[in-house]
Amino acid sequence: MRSYLYVPGDAPAKLAKALTVGADALIVDLEDAVPPAAKDTARETVAAFLGQATSSPRIWVRINPGELGHLDAEAVVRPGLTGLCVAKTESPAQLTALDTLLNRLEQQAGLTPGSVRVAPLLESAAAVLAAPAIARAPRVARLQLGEADLAADLGVTLGPDERELLWARSQVVLACAAAGIPPPVAPVSVNFRDPGALRESTLALKRLGFRGRACIHPAQLPVVHEVFTPAESEIAAARELVRRHEQAVRDGSGVCLDERGRLVDEAVVRSARRLLAGD
Repeated sequence: MRSYLYVPGDAPAKLAKALTVGADALIVDLEDAVPPAAKDTARETVAAFLGQATSSPRIWVRINPGELGHLDAEAVVRPGLTGLCVAKTESPAQLTALDTLLNRLEQQAGLTPGSVRVAPLLESAAAVLAAPAIARAPRVARLQLGEADLAADLGVTLGPDERELLWARSQVVLACAAAGIPPPVAPVSVNFRDPGALRESTLALKRLGFRGRACIHPAQLPVVHEVFTPAESEIAAARELVRRHEQAVRDGSGVCLDERGRLVDEAVVRSARRLLAGD
């Protein structure tokens, strides 16, 4: 999954169009994009949308925090749903409570137990500090940062290179790796009119260990896809590296050399396998 496109949950026309713009996944938003008075109608709209959607792109729903989010889950846990993005997650306890609810809702909807995954959104200092524990909570598929809320909570103003959030970003990457779950989804950029700047920031996030990026506009998709799609030469090199390593193992040798004669260790081979697996 290279791209996750946010779509308002109370806009049927935008939801229908979002299926056609080429995003790998959608995040249908029941939180910030929907005003309080429209929440009930939005839940009905999203439930109907899930009933009509195909298997591509994958569909996540961003639910509200707390009890309001439980009402969201009651409405949208049904066939067609990949998972829930849990806004303003603060602790593993919230996800444990949600897991209990999802067990019941999956049974009612005839879904495979445990099939609805969750992606916690970390949007505060407390959430980032709790990231290692949150990453190990039930059903967690990967983590995301909500950087607008996080920056406000920290009282920081982002500069051009956004170094003010470097530690928080790396903390989330580390938490995912330590928990053995896939790397986190990179946060959104509100600038969709400057593809050069978007590409530069996406490359920086990729170097930090993020895989895939959340988007707020279809115009961002081509850049995000370019950055997170391995070149054919990278794929070929990774395949050759894995082949050489497997041959060395079969030969009973503890030494593996790449095609240029350089010594290759297990960490390099593991990275090659990750690239081939699309992680």
